[in-house]
Parts: sequence; structure tokens; C-alpha cells
Amino acid sequence: MNKALSLLCLALSMPVLAAADKVIATGGATSIEGAAGGGIVPWAVINGYASSEQWSVNTFASTVQVDDFSLHNVGLGLSYDDRWEWSFARQKFQLDSLGGELRQDVWGVKYRLAGELLYSSMPQLSLGLQYKKHRDFTLPAAVGAAEDSGVDYYLAASKVFFHSTAGRNVLLNATLRNTDANQIGLLGFGGQGAERKWLLEASAVLLLDYQWALGTEFRQKPNQLGFADEQHWRDLFAAYFVNKHLSVVLGFVDLGDIAGFQAQDGWYVSLEGTW
Repeated sequence: MNKALSLLCLALSMPVLAAADKVIATGGATSIEGAAGGGIVPWAVINGYASSEQWSVNTFASTVQVDDFSLHNVGLGLSYDDRWEWSFARQKFQLDSLGGELRQDVWGVKYRLAGELLYSSMPQLSLGLQYKKHRDFTLPAAVGAAEDSGVDYYLAASKVFFHSTAGRNVLLNATLRNTDANQIGLLGFGGQGAERKWLLEASAVLLLDYQWALGTEFRQKPNQLGFADEQHWRDLFAAYFVNKHLSVVLGFVDLGDIAGFQAQDGWYVSLEGTW
């Protein structure tokens, strides 16, 4: 985590490389796999604040701490024209009770197909891809994973509804993901007889004002390794967008059973810098 924070501080000290014309908070935060969205779900939004023919760069660091495991993430994102997003995340999954760690790299790309988050009647629709490469495959192979890499495909729809709840704006997101990843790839990909599955992910966010947001997310999981159940994920979070260059997210996560360890819940924190 110290290296992640150092990278974030370095990024924030760099000169601004692009204009920032989008409304604050409309780039979302950065999910644990590097794509713009919430904490555990990618949304249709494009990271950063670049508008037409502009570039934006962001970096993030996050930690998820539950009873028997911790997940540390650090990464970079690049966007262009409020239409293209490229991202990279390095994940370190520490087995706090067992000892040891597992590492994974996630390379992502997202393209806005149609619609706009704020200014069109139809939702913003984006198509995304995440290539995941496991760097410590011995343990996943031992518990039945078939491959050390895989590709997730997803289609996300996001829309802000103005003055819809107690006079506040609400963002709703639905993401449909096709994957064969076990525990998002941290336990490898596939398994004996396992097939790719379509899974639903969803987010609902109450925008208290231009800087504060409260949200909840749900993410289905495939449950395809025979040695232990893989359960769906949930979170509750509060996000504070200090300005267009810095945001902070704090949350509670319920990750269900992981690798035979039951009821893994705990906390989540993320810092993001944008320029």
C-alpha cells in the first residue's frame, strides 16, 4: 500500500495534461479492476474529466480488508474524447490467515457506444473488455483453476435521474458481464467442466450534492470451483469528490465466503487523482 500511495502522490504532483470540462463526479471513482465506476462494479461512465477531443489521465490506490484476506490495488487510467477509456490495475491479494499472496494484472478498455449520463433521454451505454493475467498460478491450479489468464466482456448502462429522490439526483447502473474468472481471477479462470457465464452487476447512487454521494452495489459471481462456494458481492459506500483532481471513497464490503473462509466482510478505501 505504501508504494500505491507514493504513486498517487507522484501523479498528483505532475502538471495538468488536459482540460477538464465534464461536471464533477461524472467520471465516477475507480473500481478494483481499474475501470471507472464504483468500488466493485464498472459503470458506463468514462474515467476522468476530458470532454470532446480532450485527454485525461488518472491514477488510483485502493485497499479492501476483510476478516481473512486483504486486497491492495494500484493503477492508471487514460481517456480520450469522453468516449475511450484505457486502464491498468495491479492487484495483490494477501492471504492473511493462510500466509502468502496472489498477484494479478488487469488491462482494460472501454468504449462509449451511445447516450450520455446527463444530457440524453437514453442511458449512457459502454462496451468494455478486461484482460486478466495471474502472476502466481500455483495455488489457483491446485484448487482446480484451468487457466492463468482470461478475458471478461461487459456491457454497462448508466443514467442520472434528476430530482428523483427527496429532491436529489440518483445514478443507476446495470452491467452485464461475461466471464469465467474465479473470485474476479484471483483464483484463476475456469475449472473442470466450467463454462463462461453471463452475470449481472448493479449500482445505485444518491448524489447528495456536487461533491458527496452515497451508494450501494451488487455483483454476481460464477461459483465454478468445486472445493468452495463463491458467493455474490455487495457494498455500501460514501464518496467525496474534493475537486476534479482528487476523490476519496470509503465503504463497507460483504464478499460472502471466499476459498472456504466464511462471511468475509470488512471495509474498503480508495484514493484517486485525476489530471
